[in-house]
Amino acid sequence: MTLTGPRGSYDALLLVSFGGPEGPDDVVPFLENVTRGRGIPRERLVEVGAHYTAFGGVSPINQQNRDLLAALRADLAGAGVDLPVYWGNRNWDPYLADALREMRDDGITSAICLMTSAYSSYSGCRQYRENLADAVAEVEADGQGPAPRLDKLRHFFDHPGFVDPMVDSVVACVERLAADGVASPRLVFTTHSIPTASADTSGPEGGAYVAQHREVAALVAAAAARRVEVQEGWDLVYQSRSGAPQIPWLEPDISDHLAALRSDGVPGVVIVPIGFVSDHMEVVWDLDTVALEDARALGLPALRSATVGTDPRFVAMVRELVLERVGAAEPRSLSPLGPMHDVCPGTCCPNPRGERPALCQM
Repeated sequence: MTLTGPRGSYDALLLVSFGGPEGPDDVVPFLENVTRGRGIPRERLVEVGAHYTAFGGVSPINQQNRDLLAALRADLAGAGVDLPVYWGNRNWDPYLADALREMRDDGITSAICLMTSAYSSYSGCRQYRENLADAVAEVEADGQGPAPRLDKLRHFFDHPGFVDPMVDSVVACVERLAADGVASPRLVFTTHSIPTASADTSGPEGGAYVAQHREVAALVAAAAARRVEVQEGWDLVYQSRSGAPQIPWLEPDISDHLAALRSDGVPGVVIVPIGFVSDHMEVVWDLDTVALEDARALGLPALRSATVGTDPRFVAMVRELVLERVGAAEPRSLSPLGPMHDVCPGTCCPNPRGERPALCQM
C-alpha cells in the first residue's frame, strides 16, 4: 500500500539506528566502523570496548530495535495503516545499504525514515542523513536500479508520546524512593555529551541541542511535580563523552555532578535519561553501572528512570508523525520550540569536518 496525503506519499517506513555488536568478536570491528577515518589504534578500541565485554560483547540496542520494529508493525496494522517497516543501522548489521537493497527488491520506491534520536545535533541527525546518502550511492552503484527516495520524520523531543512516558517513569522512581524513606529527591536529567563547538553552532540560544533538552527537562519536571514531591529545581548533565581530552565537551559530567549534590546535602536523586529512546549501552553501562555505583559509593540514594522503549504511546507517536508528514494529522508538541521542521535546512547541524552529501535537505 502507498500512504498518500496532501503533502506526499510513501510506501514504507525505515527505522534508522546506530547498531551495536552482538558477540565478543563483533566489538572491535563495530568500534572500527564507528571511528572510521579518525586514526584510532586498534589497542585503544580494545580498551574502549571493555564495557561491551562486561555484557558478553552484546549491546542491547539491536534487540531493542527488533522489539520496536515489531511494535511499530503491530501498531500500524492495528490502526489500519498498511505500511511495511524496514530497519537499517549506521554501524552494524543490518546495514543501511542492505536495508535499501531489500526495499528496492521489494518494489519500494519512497520511504519515510525514523531516526532513533529525538534531538537536533550533527551526530543525531545530519550524520544519519549523510549515512543515508552514502547508502543510496552504494546501492545505486550496483546497476540494479534506483534506491528508494528517502525523507525523514521530524525531531520529536517535545511530542507527548515521548514526554508522557518519561513523566510516568520519574513519578514511579520518586514513589519508590519515598517508600524507602527518601523524600523530595533531586531530578537530574542526562544526555550524551557533544563537543561544545557543535553545541554552539547547531542552533539559536546556545545551540538547539541544549535548548531542546532543557525544554524537555522542564516539561518532565513540571509534570512530575504536579503528582509527587520533588526538590525545587532540576539539573541537566552529560555523559558518555569521547574523543581527544583537549577538546571541550558539554559538562558537567553525571558522576561529578552526583558528588557535588552529595556535598550539598541532597537527600536523593532520580536520574532521568532524556537523551535516549531505549536502554542501550550508554544507559546500562554509563548510568546503571558507572553512575549508580558512584552514587552508592557516595551514600547518595539514586534511581534511574526508564527510557520510552516500546511504550505504546511512543509507538503510536511514530504513526502520528508518519500521518503528519503526509498531511493526514495535525502536529502535536508540548513546547514553544516545536513542532520542528521535517525537511532539514541546509545550514542546520553542520558537519564539523566539512560538508558532505546528505539526504532530506532543502
